[in-house]
Amino acid sequence: MTKFQMPFFFMLMASLACGCVPGLVWGVENDGPLSPESIVASLQTNTLYIAEKTACQIAVFDAESCTVRSTISLPAEPMGLALSHDSQRLYVTCSGAEGVLCIIDVETEKIVGSVKVGLGACSPVVRNDDQRIYVCNRFENSVSVVDPQKQQEIARCATDREPQVAVLSDDGKFLFVAHHLPAGRADQATVSSTVQIIQTQGLQTIEKIILPSGSTCLKGICITPDGRYVFVTHILAHFQLPATQLERGWINTNALSIIDAKNRSYVNTVLLDDVDRGAANPWGVMCSPDGKYLGVVHSGMHELSLIDLPAFTKKFESLPEEAQTSGYGYSGGESGYSTSIADALTDLTFMVKIRKRVKLEGKGPRGLAFLGSLVYVPCYFSDNLNIIDLKSRRIKVSQSIALGKEYERSTERWGEELFFDATLCFQGWQSCGSCHPDARVDGLNWDLLNDGIGNPKNSKSLLLSHRTPPAMSLGVRADAEYAVRSGLRHILFVERPEEEAKAMDEYLKSMKPMDSPIKNDASFAQKIENGKRIFFSRETHCASCHSGPLFTDMKLYDVGLQGPYDRHSTFDNPSLIELWRTGPYLHDGRAASLRDVISTWNAEDRHGRTSHLSEEQMADLEAFLLSL
Repeated sequence: MTKFQMPFFFMLMASLACGCVPGLVWGVENDGPLSPESIVASLQTNTLYIAEKTACQIAVFDAESCTVRSTISLPAEPMGLALSHDSQRLYVTCSGAEGVLCIIDVETEKIVGSVKVGLGACSPVVRNDDQRIYVCNRFENSVSVVDPQKQQEIARCATDREPQVAVLSDDGKFLFVAHHLPAGRADQATVSSTVQIIQTQGLQTIEKIILPSGSTCLKGICITPDGRYVFVTHILAHFQLPATQLERGWINTNALSIIDAKNRSYVNTVLLDDVDRGAANPWGVMCSPDGKYLGVVHSGMHELSLIDLPAFTKKFESLPEEAQTSGYGYSGGESGYSTSIADALTDLTFMVKIRKRVKLEGKGPRGLAFLGSLVYVPCYFSDNLNIIDLKSRRIKVSQSIALGKEYERSTERWGEELFFDATLCFQGWQSCGSCHPDARVDGLNWDLLNDGIGNPKNSKSLLLSHRTPPAMSLGVRADAEYAVRSGLRHILFVERPEEEAKAMDEYLKSMKPMDSPIKNDASFAQKIENGKRIFFSRETHCASCHSGPLFTDMKLYDVGLQGPYDRHSTFDNPSLIELWRTGPYLHDGRAASLRDVISTWNAEDRHGRTSHLSEEQMADLEAFLLSL
């Protein structure tokens, strides 16, 4: 048996034991990984719809027979699901060369319409009257408003960087949008993702909630059944500290932020970790319809947290604004170590006695759904569905059902699984994907030890890293292979077999650049062409260093950007491929935009002669760079 086949065999045996028919007889045609990610449940039909990303399909799962009844093919990767309130329509956001919202008739299981939206379409949200659907366009930094009856986009609203997930207030008047990454410079005291509150009437932004500094990788959002609170899952990075240890979440903790939906204000942020055991990579979050539980899946730890929602609400509501200490400074009692609202941000005991951590079968959970007294959690990397019975005396996985056929896992797929696996890490605080979401950037400056302490550098995208040595901003690693192994040893604080590092190498090598949102935008075509001429002109000299197909000569240069904390003046000349999604820019993230790179931080023309360019020419050059 291969390493994939063994867990599949045990899931098969478990499925047979509980009377469920495994995926081998379901007629699923896909011969590779399915990658189940999003899931939504219909109480009316006792059916679950599971978005299988890699397979570009929806699995229709019958909850009564525990079988996949059928699959629905999609035009591109599904990035989000939502049901109409009468369960007659399934809405699926698909992200490919362009974003599309597919409308599926549940009875016929056919696509009956599609609406073009933005690139990176995800997280469809249906208004209570089913007359409007809101779609996050992650890579166009916007939200689309769709009329499902007319099957057309009727409006669009600008957002902060990478809107990832959204939820509506219970009256439908406000849309809460959580952004995946921070926007702006990385060398500031506060660097954080935001939650944008948009008034649906008129699409006006009425509030932008800045989460605690270090909040990044916002993945999940939900609202309580009574409409009182909105919960958002994210990483809380301690990027201000040198990466010298992992204990007690020194580098990364994993968090849940609370927003008062009625007053549209920030309440608090609490930690999902335990004192000596991280809860890495929180992803999907959902309240049970009866209001008893708050569920959070931890993708890196392959776990589900089931939180007593009334107890949790009482606990954070009862925290005083000012500390009330006794003894050695701890209040004890119901509040644990939290003595004030501010304490919750660092309290690794906050979830004690109100949360159950459920170990899942399989790896990489990203979504969950409640249906009756059961919780369903698909696992992205193992193509199985966990079922947890909330009525059981001992809450644990009662069934694990294979969703697809047996297949031979590639080295690249194994490497991807390892890259996002926090169980490799000492105490499970983080995975490689914690600081490199999608193997790209998290928008933060990190003080790593490979170039000394006290000189933080902006995280770099790992796309093309194996083809553009050396690695790191100062080129302190000879190549990406060296950097991968150093990351395991000095960031995850573990020694792993060489074959695992090689697998991660293969995953990173297999990554392909995404097309820029403006590349196929006709309104940018002439500007891009003009900018290309400027870039390759002898006057600007840009292409002399950013040369070749990857736009880098892979050398170190002194371009006059040594900062107050830098001990060196020469920095790696990076590739410009996929530059549109890797901001902020420069080695210390001081440039919020590419315009800042070629103007504000190039006053002496030391990285391209741009000071003579007009405003229009600057805009054209920026457009070309953003198209790469």
